[in-house]
Amino acid sequence: MTMTNIKTLIAGATILGALSAVSPAFAVDEYNVSTGTTLTGAGVALRGADAVALATGLELTPGDATFTVERDGVAYYFASEDTKARFEADPDRYLPQYGGFCAFGVAIGMKLDAAPQYADIVDGKLYVFLNAVAFGKYLEDKAGTLAKAEENWPGMHHLSVEEVNGLGS
Repeated sequence: MTMTNIKTLIAGATILGALSAVSPAFAVDEYNVSTGTTLTGAGVALRGADAVALATGLELTPGDATFTVERDGVAYYFASEDTKARFEADPDRYLPQYGGFCAFGVAIGMKLDAAPQYADIVDGKLYVFLNAVAFGKYLEDKAGTLAKAEENWPGMHHLSVEEVNGLGS
């Protein structure tokens, strides 16, 4: 299967979900957030999963709104005061790469939603993926996927999902 076919397959099956998962409150979609928001209007990152548990052991642990940290207009939920404090002490250590968008999507030039159950840690960095298909394609060539994503991200980081994914009017 060619990269174009893979891109078309993933995009066709998930583009509506990717768009609905990004909050319209942000003028440019720099972060992938859930459609649900906090009382302050911030979108929720990682579908509410505890970023510290995910970034340190790939543990999918539901966060609790009681333990919330907002950063750059994005809410991160944590399972405990301990993981919240660890995040506050060093947030860059726990933040997902590419604003929480699917790393494989970024590698193929798209901003796609990401599900925290499809995640990997490479060189201490957390990467999340859209689904089992995108995660499987990433596993076929981790280094190549991440190199391409690193190359693509600067040119798409500050653009909206619609602009990046070619959905603008």
